[in-house]
Amino acid sequence: MSQTQEGFDTENNSISSTTKDLYLAFVIDGEHYAVDVGNIKEIIGIVPITVIPKSEKYIKGIINLRGDIVPVINVRLRFMKPEIEYNQLTCIVVVEYQEYTLGLIVDSILGVYNIGGDMVSSPPSAKLNFANQFVKNIGKSEDGIKLLIDLEKLIF
Repeated sequence: MSQTQEGFDTENNSISSTTKDLYLAFVIDGEHYAVDVGNIKEIIGIVPITVIPKSEKYIKGIINLRGDIVPVINVRLRFMKPEIEYNQLTCIVVVEYQEYTLGLIVDSILGVYNIGGDMVSSPPSAKLNFANQFVKNIGKSEDGIKLLIDLEKLIF
């Protein structure tokens, strides 16, 4: 079975140091996406978000995460998908990339998957679909395809 809880500390909502080939999979508008577990700081529920005036529509604002100010983006809006109301499955995946910490609002979490080696392939041309510009690779698992997100392109 490719889904695993290995690498995820459920007591502390954090990721352990053994993260090679592990990806956190989540849902956006019915599609399955994933980010490298090594970039995940934690997963939290929806908390109050302070809106930043005159920012891009997909930038929802900032949150106070135990004293740290963290910008939050709605991945649905970043992918130019329709906005929906948050529900009990909606959460914020806090990621660290280079020197940046950022919250990603996702529809729901699927779990942690081991996707490596021949289970990863290159994506089709980014010119076929706008959202493909955010996809680094395609991951295959027993329960379907996961689009592996390029955090650099998602953030910048």
